[in-house]
Amino acid sequence: MDSQVRRSVFTTRDPAEGIAVLDEVFAIRGVRRSPEGAFDMRLAATGIGPVAYERVRLKGSWCAGRTDGADVLRVCHVTAGALSATSAGDRFPRTGPFLFPQRTFSSWWDELEAITVSLDPAAVEEHARQLLGDETFRLAFAGIRPVSPAMTRYWLGTLSHLTRDLLPDERAMSSPLLRSEVARSLTTALLHTFPGSFLTRGEAPAGQSRPAPAGVRRAVAFIEEHVGADIGPAEIAAAARMSVRGLQAAFRRELDTTPTAYLRGARLDAVHHELLAADPVAGATVEAAAARWGFSHRGRFAAAYRQRYGQAPATTLRS
Repeated sequence: MDSQVRRSVFTTRDPAEGIAVLDEVFAIRGVRRSPEGAFDMRLAATGIGPVAYERVRLKGSWCAGRTDGADVLRVCHVTAGALSATSAGDRFPRTGPFLFPQRTFSSWWDELEAITVSLDPAAVEEHARQLLGDETFRLAFAGIRPVSPAMTRYWLGTLSHLTRDLLPDERAMSSPLLRSEVARSLTTALLHTFPGSFLTRGEAPAGQSRPAPAGVRRAVAFIEEHVGADIGPAEIAAAARMSVRGLQAAFRRELDTTPTAYLRGARLDAVHHELLAADPVAGATVEAAAARWGFSHRGRFAAAYRQRYGQAPATTLRS
């Protein structure tokens, strides 16, 4: 999933220019606006691989348009103003995150400020196939609201961490491993937050749920050999020649953990060894070492490190 971070900011008070950008970025066509009032638009976008985060502000006159959502999965969260949208008779919620349908819908907005996250449907479906270990899986969403209040909080928490702690940090985002983890975590959050075929998928076929311990050994060897590479559950399962679900069950049965937790522990060990060998006088920092090994949240990293080694990472660096 790795790709360089793409950043752009666009502002205009020219209605024709702004409407052209709405068409290009959001596929909003046939835009109509009230004859009264000014037009003021600001769009800031950040892209990482198949994921794009957008902040849009549309001030002045109210506008309406028609959107073709077939080529993108887009989650919207209105932070100010009003957005009214309908599709096939369904009215979208005015508060909280919601998933635009992958079909044509009409919308109306006034004094709008909103956050959107856009994802490539093909990349999301491929990620779902890897997680399920099923190359024939087809992704389809069955609703536009999160499946529960808890999953609403999960989505908003994931997004808040991204926008508050990661995207503004140029040093952290210079890590290819961290960029891939950001794209992967948002894609995974989407699959678990909104109702669809991923959540209703049945259990893995018989024969995949109880693989031989040799598969676990292959997975462990792969993790230890590629601890610094851009790997996740799908890559580990492929190396073990097992499905993702089968590998998760085997790790719990044999090692009382998960492949992801085992990988995280291996990366913690890598940070630990780097800090032991580092020289803080020469400019080495805990933050830089953590980012190099894919740890994006400083607080969670510090807590996990302290639990594993009995001391703060800064203490290890100074020792």
